[in-house]
Amino acid sequence: MTTPTTDATPAPDGPATDRRSWWRDYSELGVCVLLLALGVLVLTDALTMDVDIAQRGPVGPRTVPIAVGIGLLLIAALLAVDVLRGGRGQAETGEDVDLSEPADWRTVLLLAGVFLATAVLIEPLGFPIAGALLFWGAAYALGSRRLDRDPLIAAGLSLVTYVLFNDLLGVPLPGGPLMGVL
Repeated sequence: MTTPTTDATPAPDGPATDRRSWWRDYSELGVCVLLLALGVLVLTDALTMDVDIAQRGPVGPRTVPIAVGIGLLLIAALLAVDVLRGGRGQAETGEDVDLSEPADWRTVLLLAGVFLATAVLIEPLGFPIAGALLFWGAAYALGSRRLDRDPLIAAGLSLVTYVLFNDLLGVPLPGGPLMGVL
C-alpha cells in the first residue's frame, strides 16, 4: 500500500494573503493618502491663519497656501484614480544609481545630524555661524574633504544667504553674536 504524496507548497492563507497581495499591487495609494493628509493640513492652516483686516487687494498671505493645498488634493485624487485603474510608477532606471547596492546610511545619518545641529544652534549662534556649519557639514557628509577651502566657501555662502534674506528680502534671520558686526 502506498501513501498518497502531499504537495510541499503550503496552501494560501486565504483572506490574509489576498489582502497582502492587494496592498502590494496598490501600494502607491499610500502616497495618495500622504498627499491628501498634507493637502488637508495646508488648507486647514491657510484657512485658520490670522490675517490683518486692513489687507489690500485680493492676493494676501492665504492665497499661495490655499492654491498649494488645493493642488495637493487634486494630485492625490488624480494619482488615486490612476493607481486604481492599473497605472504603476516606473522603477528607478537612473544610469548613476546601482540598485543592487545597499543604502549609504552613514551619509544619511551625517546629513540628518547636520540639519538637527543647525536647528539647535541657529538661535544661540545666529544664522551666519549656524549656516556656515550647515553648508560645511553637508559638504563633508557628501564626501568633500577639502579642509582648506570648504569652510571658507561655507562661510561665504552663509553670509550671502543672510544678507540676501535679512537685508534684501526683509526676512529676519537671527544674527547671533555677529548681529552688531553685520
